[in-house]
Amino acid sequence: MPSPRKTSRLAESAVSEVAPLLATSQACPTAQPNGELAPKQANGKPTNKPPDPEEPPNSGSDVHLPREDHDTPLPKLQIFLLCYAAIVEPIAYFSIFPFVNQMIKEISDIEEENIGFWSGLIESLFSLTQMVLMIIYGRAADRLGRKPVLVFSLTGVAFATALFGMSKALWQMIAFRCLAGVFAGSVITVRAMITENSTAKTQARAFSLFAFTRNLGIFIGPLIGGTLAKPVEHYPSIFGRAGFLKDHPYALPTFVTGVIAASAAILSAIFLKEAIADDADQTLNRRNNDKHTLAEPMTTLQIIKSPGVATVLFIYGHTMLLGLAFTAVIPVFLFTQPSLGGCGFSPQLISIFLAVAGGSQALWILLAFPPLQHRFSTGAVLRTCAIIWPFMFALFPIGNEFLRHNLKIPFWILVAINSIGGSGVSMAFTCVQLILNDIAPSPSTLGTLNALALTINSGIRAVAPALFSALFAIGVRTGFVDGHLVWIILVLLAAGLSVAARRLPNKAEGRIRQDGDPE
Repeated sequence: MPSPRKTSRLAESAVSEVAPLLATSQACPTAQPNGELAPKQANGKPTNKPPDPEEPPNSGSDVHLPREDHDTPLPKLQIFLLCYAAIVEPIAYFSIFPFVNQMIKEISDIEEENIGFWSGLIESLFSLTQMVLMIIYGRAADRLGRKPVLVFSLTGVAFATALFGMSKALWQMIAFRCLAGVFAGSVITVRAMITENSTAKTQARAFSLFAFTRNLGIFIGPLIGGTLAKPVEHYPSIFGRAGFLKDHPYALPTFVTGVIAASAAILSAIFLKEAIADDADQTLNRRNNDKHTLAEPMTTLQIIKSPGVATVLFIYGHTMLLGLAFTAVIPVFLFTQPSLGGCGFSPQLISIFLAVAGGSQALWILLAFPPLQHRFSTGAVLRTCAIIWPFMFALFPIGNEFLRHNLKIPFWILVAINSIGGSGVSMAFTCVQLILNDIAPSPSTLGTLNALALTINSGIRAVAPALFSALFAIGVRTGFVDGHLVWIILVLLAAGLSVAARRLPNKAEGRIRQDGDPE
C-alpha cells in the first residue's frame, strides 16, 4: 500500500493531468468497494458528502463546468499525435483491398470464382480478431495506462502489416492478417486519450478532427495499396533492379504502411503524455466541478449495468450498422445497370461520386458539427441525423427509377442533394462517440467502455459487408420492387435509429452551459 502522502500526491497529479471530462452539475456517482454506486440525495450528491452552498443548482443533463475549464484550449501537439496514431488502423485495414484478390490468385491454386470468398474472409478476420481482443485491451488501458498499450499496439501493427506483403502462401496471408488484428489496441486508447485531453466544450472539435483523420486513412490506405503494388512492373526505371521486390511484389505497400505505424509508435513513445496517474491501488480522480472523489475500478459487467450505458451501446451499434451497410452497398449499387436497380456508373464516375461524398462528409464533420453540437447539444444533432437518414437512403432507389424512365435531370439533382446534403448524416458517427464519453461512469472506465463499443463495431464490420451485399444481390436477382430490396431494409433500419435516439439518457445529451449563462 502506498503511503497517504504518496496517494495524495498521485491524486493531485491525476487532477492536474486529466482534462475536465464531461463533468455535470449533477455530482458523478462514487463507486464503492463492491463496485456499486453510492446512494444520492435529491440534489444528486453522494449522501456521504455534504452539499456545497456555493455550487450551482442541478441542471439535469447540462454539461456545466467552471468557465476556466470551458476556456481551456485543446493541446495541439497531443491531439496531433493522437490523430496521427488514429490514422494507422484504417490505413492498415484498407491498404490491402486493391491487391488482395490478385495476390491470392498468384500465390494459390484457388479457382477464380472462389477468390472473392477468400479475400472476404481475410478482410473479415482482421475485424473478428479485433472483436475478440478489444475488451482485453480496454481493461489493460484502464489498469496499465493508455500510452504503454498504444505504443505496444502500434509497434505490433507495424511488424504484422509489413509481414503480410511477404506472404508466399494463403495460410500466411491469413496468419499475418489475424496477427495485425491482434495488435488492435490503438483505436481504443486513442479515443480515450482524446477524451482526456479535451473539455466538454472542446471535445466536439477534438473528435471531429479524429473522425476526419480516420476518413483520411480510409482514403490513403487504398491509395498506398493501389499505387505501390508490383513496383518492379509499374515503375521499372526506379525498382527494375530490386530483386527482393520482384520476388515479393506486394511487399512495398505493406512496408510503407508498417513504416507509418512504426513512426506513430516512436512519436507516441517520445512526445505523447500519459493522461492518467497510475498508483498502486489503481485509483483515479473524477472531477465534479472542483470536488474530487476517488473511484474504485469497476468490472466490465458493472460498467455495462451502469445507468444508460447499455442504451448508449445499442445506439452506437445501430449507427455503425447503418454506416457499414451503406459502405458495402453503395459501390455495387453505383456500378449495377439501371435496369437491374443501380446507376450504371463507370469506374471514373464511381470514384468522383465517392470523392465528392467523402469531401462533403469531411466538411460537415470539421466545419458544421462543432458549432451545431455546441449550440443544440449532441443529442439534438444525433436525432436530426436519425430523422434525415431514412430519406437519404430512399433517394437512391428513387434515383434509379428516374434513370429507368430516362429522367436524367431530376436524377442528377438527387445525386447532388445526396452527395452534399445527405452526407451530413455522417455527423452521427461523431455524436455516438461523444455520447459514449458522456455516459462513462468514470474516467477509469473509458478504455473498457470504448473497447465494448469497438467490439460491437468490429463484429458488425466482420458481418455487415457480406450480409448487405448479399441482400442487394438477392434484390437484383429476384427483381423484388425493381431490385430495391436492400434499400427498403436500410430505410426501415434507419427509421429504427430515430426511435432509439429518443431514448438517449439525459446524461449523454451533451448540452453545454457555462457559468453565468441563464438557467
